[in-house]
Amino acid sequence: MRIGILTSGGDCPGINATIRGVCKTAINHYGMEVFGIQSGFRGLLDNDIVPLNDKDLTGLLNLGGTILGTSREKPFKKRASTSTNKPALLLKNIKDLQLDCIVCIGGNGTQKTACKLAELGVNVVSVPKTIDNDVWGTDFSFGFDTAVAIATDAIDRLHSTASSHQRVMVIEVMGHKAGWIALYSGMAGGGDVILIPEIPYNIHNIGNTIIERLKKGKNYSIVVVAEGIQTADGKKAAEYIAQEIEYETGIETRETVLGYIQRGGSPTAFDRNLATRMGGHAAELIATGRFGRMVALKGNEITSIPLEEVAGKLKLVNADHDLILQGKRMGICFG
Repeated sequence: MRIGILTSGGDCPGINATIRGVCKTAINHYGMEVFGIQSGFRGLLDNDIVPLNDKDLTGLLNLGGTILGTSREKPFKKRASTSTNKPALLLKNIKDLQLDCIVCIGGNGTQKTACKLAELGVNVVSVPKTIDNDVWGTDFSFGFDTAVAIATDAIDRLHSTASSHQRVMVIEVMGHKAGWIALYSGMAGGGDVILIPEIPYNIHNIGNTIIERLKKGKNYSIVVVAEGIQTADGKKAAEYIAQEIEYETGIETRETVLGYIQRGGSPTAFDRNLATRMGGHAAELIATGRFGRMVALKGNEITSIPLEEVAGKLKLVNADHDLILQGKRMGICFG
């Protein structure tokens, strides 16, 4: 079989480990030919592909980013500025390249595109990729553990600064619609207030929490916020919350925005192993002819689910998540 593999959407620790897992299994175990598609779906539109062999996969396990490059090309999105029928061009190029299957590594948008390709009759297998952990149908996505580790380390470091200056420190982590990174890093880093998009907050409650801590002799507080929480006037999350806390409490408050640092660098051991297992399962799905499916982690088992069950859905944090319930028992404020 001849398979093509692409990575689409934002970069994420563990993509290269996944590419390695797919390709090494496909080449060494199943005897397939593998081609790397450059720059996501844009490369498939431009016929920009390169053959990959076992030697090309050396040194990928701990390497951040993606050797194939990425883009946010959405070939099924209609644009008035172009007359190109991108879906038709994709089908033509896949046929001309004689590719028997396309492996799509990406987040929610990529899963949606992969599902549309499958509906057009293309053999597709996908692997979920996101630091936000918001892809429906998998307990965890590779990249999430690394992002949480980076955010937790940053929170740990801010404790000493906050304590030394007797300040409130607000740290903003990624998560537009899902608060998984804020929840996991906030709990792991000992946050006193954790704000996520899924749970509405009252700024007076947050102010009262910080004042009550001060009355107990706790002269500093750590506030962890997801970037996607609601703010007034469209202000950035950390900036808005810091201003409001200082207004409510009179305590000096500073904000820190982690930004893209959460997406870069070498993946954790957990993410390397998860990416390797997911990549290997993707190759197995291809070899056994089970197309139109996304690889998923369920408990400790690597399995797969139909793409139509995934496309267009988000996995959000439930208010009764055990970390939230336990956090509330310990006095942590969630808004």
